[in-house]
Amino acid sequence: MAPEGVVELRDWLFLLMLCLTLLAEVLEVAAATAQGYDEEGDPVCPSVCRCDEDFIYCNDRGLSSIPPLPPSATVLYLQNNHIDNAGLPTSLERQLTVRVVYLYDNELDDFPMHLPPSLRELHLQDNNIRMLPRATLARMPLLEKLHLDDNSVSTVSIEDQAFVDNPRLRLLFLSRNHLSSIPSGLPASLEELRLDDNRISTIPTHAFRGLSSLRRLVLDGNLLANQRIADDTFSRLSNLTELSLVRNSLLTPPLNLPSTHLQRLSLQDNALIHMPRGSLDGMRRLQRLDLSGNNLTTLPRGLFKDLDSLGQLLVRGNPWHCGCNLRWLHDWLHARSSSITVRGLTCQGPDKVRDMALKDLTSQMEECEVPGIVAAGAGVGAIGSETRDRVGGAEVGGVAASSTTLAPPQGSLFTLRSKRPGLGLPDSGLDYTLGSSGVGKSLALNVKALAPDSIRVTWSVAQPTSSFRLSWLRLGTSAAMGSITETLVRGDRREYLLTSLQPRSSYIICMVPLAASSGGKGARAGGDTDSDEAPVCAKAETSDPSQPDAGQEDNQDPEHMATLPLAGIIGGATAIVSLALIVAVFCWYRHRAGRLSSRDHYSRGSSRKNKHYDDYIESGTKKDTTILEIRSPGFQMTPMATHQPLQPMPLREDYIIHTIFPSNGTGLYKGAHQVSNAGYGTNRGYREGGIPDIDYCYT
Repeated sequence: MAPEGVVELRDWLFLLMLCLTLLAEVLEVAAATAQGYDEEGDPVCPSVCRCDEDFIYCNDRGLSSIPPLPPSATVLYLQNNHIDNAGLPTSLERQLTVRVVYLYDNELDDFPMHLPPSLRELHLQDNNIRMLPRATLARMPLLEKLHLDDNSVSTVSIEDQAFVDNPRLRLLFLSRNHLSSIPSGLPASLEELRLDDNRISTIPTHAFRGLSSLRRLVLDGNLLANQRIADDTFSRLSNLTELSLVRNSLLTPPLNLPSTHLQRLSLQDNALIHMPRGSLDGMRRLQRLDLSGNNLTTLPRGLFKDLDSLGQLLVRGNPWHCGCNLRWLHDWLHARSSSITVRGLTCQGPDKVRDMALKDLTSQMEECEVPGIVAAGAGVGAIGSETRDRVGGAEVGGVAASSTTLAPPQGSLFTLRSKRPGLGLPDSGLDYTLGSSGVGKSLALNVKALAPDSIRVTWSVAQPTSSFRLSWLRLGTSAAMGSITETLVRGDRREYLLTSLQPRSSYIICMVPLAASSGGKGARAGGDTDSDEAPVCAKAETSDPSQPDAGQEDNQDPEHMATLPLAGIIGGATAIVSLALIVAVFCWYRHRAGRLSSRDHYSRGSSRKNKHYDDYIESGTKKDTTILEIRSPGFQMTPMATHQPLQPMPLREDYIIHTIFPSNGTGLYKGAHQVSNAGYGTNRGYREGGIPDIDYCYT
């Protein structure tokens, strides 16, 4: 029986050991699972996150560091946490399957390191990143999309050639940072660039050099103005399909916009005052044009001649004046009514058509005849007044605009390119001695540059005329450099303003009066024919935008100039009153100071009897063997060396008082020419006062 009991006990022990081994395995697996690892030691889905196959959702968890991740993760959602640069583990570099990382709205101060080299898309918005180092970006050679909106990146903090090791980068977002210029060294593979809401004020010619693949460019909310954008800046972007320049300070669209592939052009919320004819030429693929929120009152005829694909025209928020000047646009909209959507083309004047849509003014527009010069491509006045004069006074809505309350019209609103070579302008390739004024048989012309891009033209005539033809030409190195531009001006006008001119350029400006014709079908529409008088020409030069305009003060409005005498009188009176007050205060101060000084001089002797403090304290001295040398009104304290040999000095003519304070507190006085001092009733000298010879001195 004993051997059987031993065998049974051995079986029970073996069974117990087996159970303990299984229990240990189970506990080990449970512990590994609790720590985020599977049975093979690889991390599993973190307990604080949610996993959906290869998508790891750890966003909005309050994390300060990235937990261990499974090796199969491809997309990491880590946004809206408290992760800083120290919370990025080095093990993240070994996650070779990760393609997309969302780290926006965290607490990163530097561009994150240790990111997977397999990364294609990185979102770092809403952090405080300041630097873009080339070495860190080089760790992600496959990066295609980089979002850096709402950080603190400046132009100088982007390392030179920072993106040279990212040849696949197609999208770069740098909105709402601190950029003052276009970053340099952008990769040629870039297709979309967002730089909106920065501080960019200047775009040089080479800013977009090499970006031939760029298709979408957003520069909204910067400090861009026409004078600070190079002429050929955007012409290099031959494949651009969308250009947005919203919320800048543009007066006209930038020159040489890319036209071949452009589909969307956004110019809203600028300061546009006109659209030059030809600024949209060649944009046959343009589908959407937004001109909302500007100061446009009219559009020149032929502006939309190439916009065959335009489907959306947004022009709300402009003070449109629906005169005969917009007859062409009315007809163009009716011809394209089935293929285009127009928003905001509501008239603000004249009063009879206020708040009416332009397309609904069919009956009013029928009163505007189409002059022959308009059919040839000429523009008309900003309010239609010039057209009404040429067609016999036809009015839109029955209201004629007053020409006396308007500023001189701007040339770019009324101009046309001349088709007739016999205009009589001088050859642009020769050196003419034209001045700023010219005189003809019946007309005197004067021109003056007001600004780097504008010239004021004034004239006087000997006899009334129905209208004038005004022409101007920019001089170049050859006859082909400039193009002649002309416009018709009403006969009652005596000034005209040419705008949108090239700075630092010379212009020849000519004017000729037009004689009224007898009418008939053969006469040119508008009732004007060319006179036999030769054009009167003058020459003007626009100034440099970088230099202040010296003559700006001379060209102020008459109303402003009229206030100058009154302002001078008020300023002069204020200056006189202020000067009188200053003199009075100064005299009062001197008078008061003199009274106090004299009062102190005459009352010092009497006041000494009433003082309760020591005379030594009053004189600012201590009780020692110091000799005080007093000269009215002040004194100087001169310590005398004990063993210094004394040399007698010549007596001076002025009265000098030597005050000696012996040990018994008595004072001895001696004049320069007197032996005694009557003021104190004593006749003692230095030796009589008990002063040793060593202390005797002359002054």
